[in-house]
Amino acid sequence: MRALFLLLVAINLALYVWPRYYATPDSAADPEPQRREINPASIRLLTGPELAGLPVPKPKPVTESARSAAAEAPPPAAAAGSCLEWGGFAVAEAPRAEKTLEPLALGARLSQRRSEETAGWWVFIPPQGNRAGALKKTAELKSLGIEDYFILQDEGKLRWAVSLGVFSSEDAARSRLDALRAKGVRSAQTGERESQVAKIWFQVRDPDAALQAKLKEFSRASPGTEIRDCQ
Repeated sequence: MRALFLLLVAINLALYVWPRYYATPDSAADPEPQRREINPASIRLLTGPELAGLPVPKPKPVTESARSAAAEAPPPAAAAGSCLEWGGFAVAEAPRAEKTLEPLALGARLSQRRSEETAGWWVFIPPQGNRAGALKKTAELKSLGIEDYFILQDEGKLRWAVSLGVFSSEDAARSRLDALRAKGVRSAQTGERESQVAKIWFQVRDPDAALQAKLKEFSRASPGTEIRDCQ
């Protein structure tokens, strides 16, 4: 009986000692199998500096202030010394154009240039026979919102005609005529007329992209005018 007891004790000791000191490790007996497994998602290629044992700088995060500064970056400034001019206006039309430019608050950047040009074309309403007829026609123009006109009173075949603008090119004259017809003027027409006329040009120095776009908008709203480099 004593021998049987000692045999059972020896067997239990062998079962206890064998897996701890002599058996090959087995994943089934591993108390932490999930921790010992390789996670493929965590595998990454080492960079050159990492292979050489050098520290790898971490990218700096983009701060909210940096994003705001980038979003609020000003548009490119105009090249120093650049200049554009808008015209040419008849002397009587210049105050209206000057008033259009007032909201831009250009200050010393705005100046005027007066030139004597040969006007080969004009837009006009044919002679009305007498002063009363010409005044009646200009009253009709005012009712349509048209303020730029001039009654010819000199002796000749064009006396009591109503001039609606003189232009250096036929295209500019036709552009003016189209704008008048859009407002309801039906009796106006274009014609050739060689004459020397005074023209006013408004010059703007160092205009940026936004100001250039604004000037072009003004020019489109004033048929017969143009935007060009300063002369």
